[in-house]
Amino acid sequence: MKFTTKVEYGLVCLIFMARHGERRVSIHDMVEKEHFSQVYTQKILQRLRLANIVVAHHGKQGGYALAAHPSKITMKAIIEALDGRTFDIYCQPRIREQIVCTHFSMCGVRPVWAKTKQLLDDFFSSITLEMMARDEREVFQMIGGKQKS
Repeated sequence: MKFTTKVEYGLVCLIFMARHGERRVSIHDMVEKEHFSQVYTQKILQRLRLANIVVAHHGKQGGYALAAHPSKITMKAIIEALDGRTFDIYCQPRIREQIVCTHFSMCGVRPVWAKTKQLLDDFFSSITLEMMARDEREVFQMIGGKQKS
């Protein structure tokens, strides 16, 4: 499983915003700090705005702000806003672009993929933007992970 740059950049921008509290953040500040493309970042923020994760403020004091407290914004919501879903299961009874499977009625892999999606969705639903905005060591502790030394 790989995340697109949309998700990666989107997470970085949202963490940047969460660390700035309720202050509005300009695209210019984000792209300058993170060395992102301004055009690409604008597209990402537009998608996040359409998903009601951020709000846009226009004018001289404009910028972007989180639409909700960071504790209410989950990683799952962010991924779905930017990529559509957390995990694709291609063995559905319809034709997909990458894979066409005619064995879906007798395949033992489909339940494994379905369980994988469920586990990922549950895990990503438990991770909030507030958590991700913390220090890396704290995040490892919160998710029960082990940090590499």
